[in-house]
Amino acid sequence: MVSATEECVGPMRLTREPIQVLLVFAKEDNQSDAFWWACDRAGFRCNIARTPESAVECFLDKHHEIIVIDGRHSRYFDPEAVCRFIRATKASEKTVILAVVPQMPPDQDEPSVLPLLCAGFSRRFVENNSVSACYNELLQIEHGEVRCQFKLRACNSIFTALEHCQEAVEITSEDHIIQYVNPAFEQMMGYQKGELIGKELTELPKSDKNRADLLDTINTCIKKGKEWQGIYHARKKSGDSIQQHVKITPVIGQGGKIRHFVAIKRPHNENNNQIHKFNREDRCSGELSQSDCYSLRHRDRRKDSISSRGSDAPSLQNRRYSSVTRIHSMTIEAPITKVINIINAAQESSPVTVAEALDRVLEILRSTELYSPQLASKDDDPHTNDLVGGLMNDGLRKLSGEKYIFSKNISQRDLANIPVTLSDIPPTIAEMLSDEECWEFNILELEAATHKRPLTYLGLKVFTSFGVCDFLNCSEATLRSWLQLMEASYHSSNSYHNSTHAADVLHATAFFLRTDRVKSSLDQLDEVAALIAATVHDVDHPGRTNSFLCNASSELAVLYNDTAVLESHHAALAFQLTVRDGKSNIFKNIDRNQFRTLRQAIIDMVLATEMTRHFEHVNKFVNSINKPMAAVEETSTSSVNSDSEGQMNFRSSPENRLLIKRMLIKCADVANPCRPLELCIEWAGRISEEYFAQTDEEKRLGLPVVMPVFDRNTCSVPKSQISFIDYFITDMFDAWDAFASLPDLMEHLSANYKYWKTLDDLKCKSLRPPPPS
Repeated sequence: MVSATEECVGPMRLTREPIQVLLVFAKEDNQSDAFWWACDRAGFRCNIARTPESAVECFLDKHHEIIVIDGRHSRYFDPEAVCRFIRATKASEKTVILAVVPQMPPDQDEPSVLPLLCAGFSRRFVENNSVSACYNELLQIEHGEVRCQFKLRACNSIFTALEHCQEAVEITSEDHIIQYVNPAFEQMMGYQKGELIGKELTELPKSDKNRADLLDTINTCIKKGKEWQGIYHARKKSGDSIQQHVKITPVIGQGGKIRHFVAIKRPHNENNNQIHKFNREDRCSGELSQSDCYSLRHRDRRKDSISSRGSDAPSLQNRRYSSVTRIHSMTIEAPITKVINIINAAQESSPVTVAEALDRVLEILRSTELYSPQLASKDDDPHTNDLVGGLMNDGLRKLSGEKYIFSKNISQRDLANIPVTLSDIPPTIAEMLSDEECWEFNILELEAATHKRPLTYLGLKVFTSFGVCDFLNCSEATLRSWLQLMEASYHSSNSYHNSTHAADVLHATAFFLRTDRVKSSLDQLDEVAALIAATVHDVDHPGRTNSFLCNASSELAVLYNDTAVLESHHAALAFQLTVRDGKSNIFKNIDRNQFRTLRQAIIDMVLATEMTRHFEHVNKFVNSINKPMAAVEETSTSSVNSDSEGQMNFRSSPENRLLIKRMLIKCADVANPCRPLELCIEWAGRISEEYFAQTDEEKRLGLPVVMPVFDRNTCSVPKSQISFIDYFITDMFDAWDAFASLPDLMEHLSANYKYWKTLDDLKCKSLRPPPPS
């Protein structure tokens, strides 16, 4: 049996059973068999009737969506009469009836379909006993008439709900002509439906209690496609004025234009005055995603719900209002909400021009992208726009049926030829690792010497120097197995996001942890968490961005709801792989509570590498760490040393340690522009190649091209590097340098930026300048 299918009608998600098909054929033949097998292929349920009487009886029992009537042999029954019998039943109103007609000789004119239409047939099908032809016909009917009828049936249920809901509902056309009012509206206003439908709103009497410019303000708001809600005085048919809380929602229709306005109205009485005391009468609430403003947050959250009317309705309404009043009196409130409340209150006594300006302020504050600068026109700087858009957006929704599943089984062969202990490292590699505490350490030389296994070798050295095994109470063999497992879980086929990148981030993380300011701010658990997070932060990376995975409807994007897809996968998979086998489980001997704390710290740091919250993390670090520390340094008189005990206590608070760890791994993750020039150039080439490969695949699969400038035939690598440094790197490393004091890094950054600018000034699009002629 085919499972029930789901259909989405507007905001409704409805479930229905497989489509029912009735075949009315007096005799079994190739044509009836073809439709039978076509139904089976399509997953439809099929019944066969041999006589008009049995056809009507079967239809009244099953209410089929599609009926196929044989019209080729009138000697058995009159197909038009059968159709009329079925159409005479009320259940057939939304049924599609198909007439099978005989093929006509080529020399005869095509007969008119008018008699069939007049009899009640929806379509005709010229005799063809091919199962594929019948299957295609049934599919066309399903995707056309059947789905339309299904949506109409859903609309009936919606209108039934509207007829019984307590809120007054008024629907008008784009020209403000009344199209529909429900019984609650008739009862509230004293009009009958027939007196209103077809009239323009301007024809109805207006109350003189509204502010003079209120209607203009409402119209201006809703014509922009924004929802308006506030207090409005209406005049009833009796002439009495009634104060209402009104919400007007524009409805987009054909052509992407506003085609209707839906107004939901409720009497504004003393019970809910407090709810709206900060709510201006011309409050333009903007889009639904911005609905966390004061007036929306404290309104009756069920006021727009559709519920049955009954004798206990007033008491239910009062209970709802009293609950909202309790919510209003709560002291738990976010700072951003307090700001919005103050602005809402200020609008009460503000002139219209000021109030409109504050509206714009509220729209910005209600955004979830408070820390993300808004770019100018894409024509101004396409490299910056493409790069930022590709890294910071989750992308469009699915446009392709391609599936992307990124994981691989780790074989023992992948784990071979790795040193058993730190003492077994070959002398040449050990000599390289002796310089690992220097910022200029060349990770690419280690990559070549270790045959693309730098993470395990560097990890053994770094983790040993930080005493990780002692902290975790695990053996060096367990650590080695874990490092092997993590390295094998990176994709060596990626030009950039491979285990060498992970080793590079691990090296930068260790370097930062050794700086005086960072070391004095974090404890050993923080250090261990940072080293582990750096090691696993891109494990199983597919070499494609989050936007690509969302556009391709990958299993990971579906699993993580298109939100921080890769970062969530890296963190989750790292723990799954670690605890899967005791031989590589570095956490197996630590205390449960300590493990929970360590795990949370690792997850938080890995998630911090997601770029959509880049500016939030940087701004929080500057405002919560750098600025307060600068103020303390200026006013400190207790010690000549600016790094006083008070500052250390300030930095070591749990909240600030969290911000420091996030900033640390973010800087380590994108430190390439701060490396020596040759390393910087190599990393720029690798990331560009990965983006080129993504653009190639997007074009091949017909997916949206996330970063069009990364076309391997036209891209300017220097421009992309300049944009990346300008937009992401400079401010972040300025802030990190102000905290950790990293003059060498800032010198490399300045020199590298000049290098890319020189290439760009020469109109050179490659990694290096052209050879002298």
